[in-house]
Amino acid sequence: MHVTVGKSTNSDARNAVAEALRTAGKPKLIIFISPYNILKDVAKIIKENYPEAISIGTSGTSYYETVASDKCLITMAFGDDGVYAAGIMRNLSSCPVADIGLMQDAIKKVGPEEGKTICMEYCTGHEERLVTTMNVELQSKKIPLIGGTVFGVPTGQTAYVACNGELFEDACCYVIIKNKTGHIRTYSENIYEVVPGSPKHIATKVNLENKELITLDGKPAADVYADELGISRGQVVDNVLQCPLGRIVGDEVFISSMYDIGKNGSLINYKRINENDTISILRLMDYNDVNARTREKIKGENGTINFVYSVNCIYRHLLFENEAYLGTFLSNMKSLGLHVGIVGGGEQYKRQHVNQTMVCAVFE
Repeated sequence: MHVTVGKSTNSDARNAVAEALRTAGKPKLIIFISPYNILKDVAKIIKENYPEAISIGTSGTSYYETVASDKCLITMAFGDDGVYAAGIMRNLSSCPVADIGLMQDAIKKVGPEEGKTICMEYCTGHEERLVTTMNVELQSKKIPLIGGTVFGVPTGQTAYVACNGELFEDACCYVIIKNKTGHIRTYSENIYEVVPGSPKHIATKVNLENKELITLDGKPAADVYADELGISRGQVVDNVLQCPLGRIVGDEVFISSMYDIGKNGSLINYKRINENDTISILRLMDYNDVNARTREKIKGENGTINFVYSVNCIYRHLLFENEAYLGTFLSNMKSLGLHVGIVGGGEQYKRQHVNQTMVCAVFE
């Protein structure tokens, strides 16, 4: 599948679009990551300049080559060796299912084939509701979902996603992609583990609306966390990069990142934890070794890799920055082939919303 990646650091939207897409030819699909301050103009200009192409995008920090930047316009232009249909799912906070018909139409238009089709999306929040709604259609058609929550919006401003030249808040933009020349395979990378023999806890009281874990084993969640690790309650949130919470579902672990301590010692998280969930406090692994194994798996399962797209959690991004590893990580991803990534405030993968994870799609 042929993908042309463009880049511009020009602060003028029209000039930035022209520079980033100067070698794009006649794309059928354009996906873009823009600086927040020019997002509206970029979306509009792309639609004006490429009226026959469909487009989705958002703002945020992008990865390209070995550079991470929130001041750069990155464009991904897909050619005629794919079939594409984009759509929008609105009112994520209340009733996204009202737009499920648009997704049904998009899937039908593409004519999905297992192993060659994917749904890529950007959303502004309410991820659990979104993932559940989208999978009403995606799961039965065996279309994997990969996406990210918009992150890095300036304080006091609104998060937006763009679809075909228009901006939407409280929404998700998505595109169904079918590769006519090879497979599209998806991967997730978790650099945290359940240490054998470590305690398992039960979520005994939660507030789903604000993703609050109130008690574990009948005790304040922050105190259970602090006691197990031998730290004070005040150190709990700052320890999230080393030891996030893990929701155990069978043999799988889904990370939930805490970002605040609530009243009476509760933990406020980026991912919902349900009452009676089994929770473990995870430990950081050797992330360089984990990423090496991820890359070997990708290389072993794919033939000619034309493009790799990833969503890397902001907490992983911060960890890698703190450890002076971000440049190495980006070089490693580039070694697979042409790579573009975005930093997400959360990641959506198949049937789950996750935290502190990298998810990626590999296009043959």
